[in-house]
Amino acid sequence: MKLIKYDPGFGQNRRGNFFDDFFNKSISDVVGSDFTMNLPAINVVEKPDSFVLELAAPGLQKEDLDVALEEDKLILSAEVSGNQEETGDHFTRREFNYHSFKRSFILPEGVQKEAISATYENGVLKVVLPKADAQPPEKEKKRIEVS
Repeated sequence: MKLIKYDPGFGQNRRGNFFDDFFNKSISDVVGSDFTMNLPAINVVEKPDSFVLELAAPGLQKEDLDVALEEDKLILSAEVSGNQEETGDHFTRREFNYHSFKRSFILPEGVQKEAISATYENGVLKVVLPKADAQPPEKEKKRIEVS
């Protein structure tokens, strides 16, 4: 018994399948994943007193990370570049490495912008956005007399 691979498009117009195959692929399937931008994974957790952002950024140093606040926008970014050179008897090998990312988030209302803090530990950047303590003032009832 001979096994034959099932091809649902067998006997159909192959030109149509070529276009379908080409346009249904991601850019990383076409040019390779080294040439595409990879954004780090991020978790957003809402707690009763704060919002917590956890961004996976392994292999970086604290100095590589930049956390900035522009009006109502929180911007997390990093830029790392380096080169490595190895020289032997009859060869020289150079490798250049460059990696960067930038993520931005619009802050919700009620975040204390001046109390935002960030820590980097074990490859995870943790940003804590404390919520404002002040409760909205209770609306006073105003009585209007009917004359």
